[in-house]
Amino acid sequence: MVIYSHHMNMTKRHIELFTLQQAINNFFIDRGFLHTLTPPAVENPGMEIHIHPFKLYSVNEKKEKDLYLHTSPEFHMKGLLSLGYEKIYSLSYCFRDEPDSSTHRCQFLMLEWYRANEHYEQIMKDTLDLIDHCHHYLKDNSIRVQNFTPIKKITVAEIFSEILNIEIFDYSKKYDLFNLIKNNFPEIHIGKIDEYSWDDLYFLLFLNKIENRLSDFGNILLYEFPAQLAALSTIKENNTKVCERFEIYINGIEICNCFNELTNLKTQRDRFQKQAKEKKELYHYELPEPSSFYQSLETGLPKSAGIALGVERLLMSLTRIDNPFFD
Repeated sequence: MVIYSHHMNMTKRHIELFTLQQAINNFFIDRGFLHTLTPPAVENPGMEIHIHPFKLYSVNEKKEKDLYLHTSPEFHMKGLLSLGYEKIYSLSYCFRDEPDSSTHRCQFLMLEWYRANEHYEQIMKDTLDLIDHCHHYLKDNSIRVQNFTPIKKITVAEIFSEILNIEIFDYSKKYDLFNLIKNNFPEIHIGKIDEYSWDDLYFLLFLNKIENRLSDFGNILLYEFPAQLAALSTIKENNTKVCERFEIYINGIEICNCFNELTNLKTQRDRFQKQAKEKKELYHYELPEPSSFYQSLETGLPKSAGIALGVERLLMSLTRIDNPFFD
C-alpha cells in the first residue's frame, strides 16, 4: 500500500511538471523563439565563484582534456547569439554539486532564453507574461494553483531601506560593510575580514536579514543590484553604482536571475580572472579558461539580454507543492 501511494504521488508530480514544460514550450514557440539544445558535457561549466560543477570521470587515460557537466547552457547559447540567432531558449537539465534542499537538487530543470538587440526590460516583460501564462495553463489543465498576486518592482536599495533602514550603497567598501554587520547584527556569525570578499559580505547580510522577509512584500521583481554583483551584466549608464540585472521572488522563492548581457571581451575576461582567483583561494581548485566563450565575444556578441529560470522552483511557487523534484 505504501509503494502504491508513493507511485501515485510520483505520477502526479510528473503530470504537474510535464504540464508546466508544455506551457513553457507553447509560450516561446508562439512568440517565435527557437528551441535550442546545448551539450551538457563541456570544457568550462561556468565561472561563478560559489557554484560547483561535477567533473566527469573517464576510463580513457589518454583523454586530452577534462570535461564537466554544465551548470548552465549560457556560454553555448551566447555562442549562438554571436552567430546571428536572435530569439532562442533552452529547456533542459543542469548540474551543480551542492547539497540538496527544499528548493534545490544536484540536477534540475533550467529554462534560459535570450534576446539579441534587446534591453533587459524586455526580458522583464517576457518573464511576467510567462509566469501569468503558466499560472493560467496549469489551472486550465486541472492542476491546483495558488492565488497569484501581481509582481511588484522594487530596487535592492529600496528593499534594504525598507527592511533594515540602511542605505546599502553607503557600504560599497568591504571594510565598511564588514563593520556594519559586525557592529549592528551580532546575531550573524562573522569571522575575520580577510576571509570575505565584498560579495560574500553582501550575501551574508542579504541571506540572513533580507531574503526571509521578502515574502512580506508579496511577489516581487528585485532589480538594480550593486555594481559589485554585475557578474555577466552591464553597469547602468546613468548610475554606475548599480548593474542591470534582476531576480523574481514568488511566495518568497527566488525563481530566476536576469542579466543585461556584458559584451565587452576585456571587461569580461578581467571579471572572470578575479572570480577564478577568489574561487581558488576559497575552494582550492580552478577551472579551465572559458576559451569558447571568449571566442564568442571576440566574434561579436550583439547587445543582448538573457535569463535563467528554475523550472521546479516555478512549479513550487505556483502550486506550493512540497517537493517538485524527481528524487
